[in-house]
Amino acid sequence: MALLQSRLVAAVFRCQPAAVTLQNRASSWWSHVEMGPADPILGVTEAYRRDTNSKKMNLGVGAYRDDNGKPYVLNSVRKAEALMAAKNLDKEYLPIGGLAEFARASAQLALGENSETIQSGRYITVQTISGTGSLRIGGNFLQRFYKHSRDVYLPKPSWGNHTPIFRDAGLELKGYRYYDPKTCGFDFAGALDDISKMPEQSIILFHACAHNPTGVDPKPEQWKELASVVKSRRLFPFFDMAYQGFASGDTDRDAWAVRYFIEQGLNLVLSQSYAKNMGLYGERVGAFTVVCSDVDEAKRVESQLKILIRPMYSNPPINGARIAASILTQPDLRSEWLQEVKSMANRIISMREQLVSNLKKEGSIHNWQHISDQIGMFCFTGLRPEQVERLIKEFSVYMTKDGRISVAGVTSGNVGYLAHAIHQVSK
Repeated sequence: MALLQSRLVAAVFRCQPAAVTLQNRASSWWSHVEMGPADPILGVTEAYRRDTNSKKMNLGVGAYRDDNGKPYVLNSVRKAEALMAAKNLDKEYLPIGGLAEFARASAQLALGENSETIQSGRYITVQTISGTGSLRIGGNFLQRFYKHSRDVYLPKPSWGNHTPIFRDAGLELKGYRYYDPKTCGFDFAGALDDISKMPEQSIILFHACAHNPTGVDPKPEQWKELASVVKSRRLFPFFDMAYQGFASGDTDRDAWAVRYFIEQGLNLVLSQSYAKNMGLYGERVGAFTVVCSDVDEAKRVESQLKILIRPMYSNPPINGARIAASILTQPDLRSEWLQEVKSMANRIISMREQLVSNLKKEGSIHNWQHISDQIGMFCFTGLRPEQVERLIKEFSVYMTKDGRISVAGVTSGNVGYLAHAIHQVSK
């Protein structure tokens, strides 16, 4: 009898953990968490990977590919890595503001070697976690210290990540007209009209070059008028420059708008990224610059940027910054890099021209001139969502629903197939 009771008690205890586990699951801390929507870009890539069509194309991902459709590592990057390996460098923490040599070289690349801003020392540049991290640092800095407004005006459309970055930094998102779907070009009149009506001292974001996602940039004379309105309305400019050199192949030309605004007396903030123009995607190399009134102001701003960075990620990664600094400061590496970035830009430009040419050969009667007029990695084709759907289903050509394509995914081997597919869904 005693043995039977003992076995019954043991059985009860063995059952309890399962019951307790079920109870814990039922009262989970996270039962209220909903499934979030899939990332539109990553969703395109996942669908592409599942496709078995040998002619499939992925035009959604924003990363450069060579003419064989393969990821490309720059020779200047390989050489910089080899030089670093030979030095047997340590892996100690960087300062909060990052690698000083990199920060200084980044400011010079953006603002110009002979920039008065740099010569006078009235600026501060800190290393960040690529362009995304730079934008977030900028958003948090403005939220905390820009006392005039919480409104950030983005071009319509803008890079999809701009909205959550600034929203999560505690700023209010607004918009101004930018892209004209009728012309697939810049809505200059609409932009000027909207900007001229913005409340004074609002924050306005500009893409310095190679606007993402449209590939539509203002011309220099248009930039001049935009700067004039920004100055008269006392707006605060925030420039995002993720494609310097990668747009036109000329780093000075691509930074023209930023430099012009500063020449007009507009102190601004600037985000930079080396993902595209150096192919340092996974190294997460970026910079954030604040143009100030004088050296003392720059020192005070620097102190507060460090206070913001410290609880976020303490200090930035070292390897990519060393690579970029080596390329920017060593004349032979810099010269080779400038040639490589020009070559990448030229390949993109060539693919645009070949696509337009092949569409004409297909017999398309549409005007595709906007494809070659736009610049940078991305192109707004003007294709409608239902046409995009047909491209995916019938031709295995993957892109985002708004008709945006990454021209880097086009090669001399598949541009004819792409033109044929676009013609079939748009004729």
